[in-house]
Amino acid sequence: MTWQERARAVQLVVLDVDGVMTDGGVYWGVIDGRPVELKRFEVTDGLGVHLLRRAGLDVAIVTGRPSPLVRLRAEELGVAECHEAPGGFKLPVVDTLRARRGLGWGAVAVLADDLADVPLLRRAGLAAAVANAVPEVRAAAHWIGRRRGGEGAVREFAEALLRAQGRWGSAVAAYLAEREAGRP
Repeated sequence: MTWQERARAVQLVVLDVDGVMTDGGVYWGVIDGRPVELKRFEVTDGLGVHLLRRAGLDVAIVTGRPSPLVRLRAEELGVAECHEAPGGFKLPVVDTLRARRGLGWGAVAVLADDLADVPLLRRAGLAAAVANAVPEVRAAAHWIGRRRGGEGAVREFAEALLRAQGRWGSAVAAYLAEREAGRP
């Protein structure tokens, strides 16, 4: 089965954070004697998430590293399903999300970069990897992007998925119509 055929069944898109939505770097500093953590999120990835949601797909963010910044980014993107799986034990989290929606694994797409995501990729109907994913993730992937994590990989995947589903044109048209009207 081609990745495009797999993409047609997708209803839930699961995104990793560090190395997918970000470049994997964590910036630390101290302000007023308190440690501060910063992450850089690629703005175009936000548009990718918006277009996925606009096309009727559910989007979930599942990270192995707790961070208030990730929760803030999810809120900004309108993604209600933002879950932290300390230690990278993501499989039970995604299995619960999938089961709660009554979906089989074939309806789940996962975009990933590192080893903690391999158990998800092995089950997902559409396993996807960012360009700089580790070899084990690339080997498990049905689709491999050209963009690195934190450099528009989510936006690239969103477009590929929506094109495969035949929803790209309508999602873009709706997005542009909102912008032309000056309101959502």
